[in-house]
Amino acid sequence: MATSTKYTARDITVLEGLEPVRARPGMYIGGTGKAGLHHLLWEIVDNSVDEALNGHATTISVTLHKNGKTVSVQDNGRGIPVDVHPAHQKPALELILTTLHAGGKFDQKVYATSGGLHGVGSSVVNALSSSLTARIRRGGKEYEQDYRRGKAISELRVTGPSRLTGTRITFTPDEDIFGPIQFDGEMIREALEVKSYLNKGMRIQYKDEASGSTFDYHHEGGLADFLSARLRKTERRNLCPESFVWEREFSGTMLRLQMALTWTDFPKEYVTCYVNGIHTSDGGTHEQGFREAITRALRNFIETHDLTPRGVSLTADDIREGIFGMLSIFIREPQFQGQTKDKLNNPEVRAQVEGAVRPAVEQWLHDHKSWGETIVLRAIQAARARMASRAAANQVRRKSAVSHRLNLPGKLADCSSTDPSRSELFIVEGDSAGGSAKQGRDRTHQAILPLRGKVLNTEQASLAAVLKNQELSNIVQALGCGIGKDFNAARLRYERVILLMDADVDGHHIATLLLTFFYRYMPQLIERGHIFLAQPPLYRIDVGKETYWASDDEEKESILKRLPARYKPEISRFKGLGEMMPKTLFATTLDPRRRRLLKVEIPEDKTLVTDQTINELMGKDARARFNMIMDGAKDVQELDI
Repeated sequence: MATSTKYTARDITVLEGLEPVRARPGMYIGGTGKAGLHHLLWEIVDNSVDEALNGHATTISVTLHKNGKTVSVQDNGRGIPVDVHPAHQKPALELILTTLHAGGKFDQKVYATSGGLHGVGSSVVNALSSSLTARIRRGGKEYEQDYRRGKAISELRVTGPSRLTGTRITFTPDEDIFGPIQFDGEMIREALEVKSYLNKGMRIQYKDEASGSTFDYHHEGGLADFLSARLRKTERRNLCPESFVWEREFSGTMLRLQMALTWTDFPKEYVTCYVNGIHTSDGGTHEQGFREAITRALRNFIETHDLTPRGVSLTADDIREGIFGMLSIFIREPQFQGQTKDKLNNPEVRAQVEGAVRPAVEQWLHDHKSWGETIVLRAIQAARARMASRAAANQVRRKSAVSHRLNLPGKLADCSSTDPSRSELFIVEGDSAGGSAKQGRDRTHQAILPLRGKVLNTEQASLAAVLKNQELSNIVQALGCGIGKDFNAARLRYERVILLMDADVDGHHIATLLLTFFYRYMPQLIERGHIFLAQPPLYRIDVGKETYWASDDEEKESILKRLPARYKPEISRFKGLGEMMPKTLFATTLDPRRRRLLKVEIPEDKTLVTDQTINELMGKDARARFNMIMDGAKDVQELDI
């Protein structure tokens, strides 16, 4: 379409009053979709919340009327002023509802804190509503005035006496702007409940006339109650017996700070922040300061208590993985990014929040050292999982072809059962023992995977080396459940994973190497109770027609003491599982009715000690092992080498 080449002063359009709002509503409420529609309601509700924040109101009532299009918001605050403004010669109420950037929140004389800095909220709602009625109770009288699409259609009138105070705004959004109107009652309910948590002691009543439901929210616990409710809703386990809840008042830009924090088993971090009761979904400087404070507090705790892990570098994401954190601050003159107030831009707030929160969190960790150690272990596990996942991803990318068929290792003698709950995998030391186990097993439910020699020490090896190791790769393939962050318990092919090693020093060493691998790269198998240690006999004791089996020297001596003195037992020591006949191996070690298994478990109060022990005994730094050997050398009577 052709346009005129002339461009003069006559081509300039000046939009007056609230016309800019109706012409470009997206500039003021973010859009005309569902979010923009409900933003109108939040603007009015936030004005009432501001009254409560500043100590002038205790109750807010919100009503969604039967038509689903009209909403009323009422508070018991001071009521919007109705006296005539000296400069504009209009009632203050009319001036506020028909003029952009008019309000009582531009200095701290009337409101110490508020969510409405821009002074456009109520007027924008009025401009985008086909009808709006304001009812004010103030000075012993009740006033009322009607508006349509941003303009007053009646004079301010007194409707009667009133001993109460407060404001009631009833409005219907304009379908010419938003199309067919339908407020989401459940969305409104959830948002109002959140606001009641953020302003402890304030009561919010909500009535949905369309559904006939009424709700009354009042939370004296504030953020503490909010965090507990969110944990219950998400069904996440709190790693600490109690969450950290803290609040403090200040003088200056930031007047008050409230926070609630804990760590959970959630694989991500959950942080939600509010400014003067408004949810800042895009974060901002206050959220940056909050995250930095948490990270630095835990780093200082780690350094103070010498908990720095060897061979692992903790990132900020590792430290904050699993946190459920809530921050609510109240500040003077908040600088929001746009009228939708999704992000806070005040640069000074970042340092103020960090400077206040960091020492508080750090002191809480020091006061609850065992909780802090649990959190540190959580961060270490997150770091190891991250490193394993990255290495696994890189390994996959290097493959030239991908097969979706289940690839099982060639050495695996699988069981015939397809029911994982009735199947078990024996990881056996050596091909010879593996051969005996394959012959003696119950082929229906027992699978055998022989290993060649000692497996890789995963505590000292790089991730690339771990993934390339053939023996460990065979184990991962046989189990079928993935590794690291790719672990999927639903794909595990066996209910029990049983380590079957010789009952000597070498066998114990191999079992330790395997346990280290499972602990570092597949810890869920231990946590879910899938890992077991078989207890094969080390000694065979024949007394006449009776045969006894002993798994170690202590058990052997106990058996011999019980025998009558006249008997001369024949004692044979197995050099390895491969010496056993298949029937003997089944009877002593494989048969579920007669065998003995040790289930591998880590008590909750020993998680950090377990991690440190594995790191010291299996890691690259040999000092801890040297000190242990030197300290215990004097107590050794017999050495099995």
